[in-house]
Amino acid sequence: MTAVRGGLRREWRRVLAVCAASIACSTYLTCFIGDAHAAAPAAGSSEITPAERLIFTTDHLHGVAQQTELDYALLTSDPPAHGTDVVKVLVTSQDNAKGDAQVSDHSGAVPLPNGGLQCNPVIIYFLERDIAEMERLTGGQRRYFQQRLRLALAAGPKIETVTSQIDGKPVKAQQIVVQPYLDDPNAERFAQYTAKRYTFLIASTVPGEVALIRTEVPGANNDFAHPLHSRTLSFQAALRKLPAPGNAPNAPNAPHSPNAPVKPSNAPRASR
Repeated sequence: MTAVRGGLRREWRRVLAVCAASIACSTYLTCFIGDAHAAAPAAGSSEITPAERLIFTTDHLHGVAQQTELDYALLTSDPPAHGTDVVKVLVTSQDNAKGDAQVSDHSGAVPLPNGGLQCNPVIIYFLERDIAEMERLTGGQRRYFQQRLRLALAAGPKIETVTSQIDGKPVKAQQIVVQPYLDDPNAERFAQYTAKRYTFLIASTVPGEVALIRTEVPGANNDFAHPLHSRTLSFQAALRKLPAPGNAPNAPNAPHSPNAPVKPSNAPRASR
């Protein structure tokens, strides 16, 4: 009987954890992209789709040790930001159990509205930056572009298993591709971006699971081989960092330099 009660308690805790994750996801998605599901005509569209779940509610940082830094290369072809940046995700709690992973780029720490979500916050970083760029380039409303992206994911896009070359090695990944502005009734206001494509590659064997996120605006005649604009975020490395909190610099056997990088992991790097 004791074993049965213990099992029921564990199951109840699991159900509560799932509910908490769903609430966090709904809160974030409503704030970031708006209540796009309310506009979706399909029955049952209020449910989180597999694509949304894979991107927003999967525990991507599970298995990542405390004080691990995940490094990503961010390449953009858009002037004046043409060039490469390094985006860093510092996992401060084991498995990101506290949802407190920190994101930084060349400008320093980047606050994000990820409100306790367990997904890799680099996804939120990329999408926030993309939406802000769309607003700047087109003069359109931020909320409108957020809703279009949400509708595309809420429509249940296909999730394909693909093989991607990461650090020269074949790695299986789940791929989601959406084009939020196709058939957009307001597309004439930003015709150049109608065919813009978003690609997400999620690979469970990559630390943090985000192998690649890419946006592409095709060239003439829908030519994605020669895009007019592109932005790609790709996984580069995982680095263990020396623990900073709670370690006095002068304590016996304490590290001489908190947060100094340790030997890089042998994790693969995403091909560009």
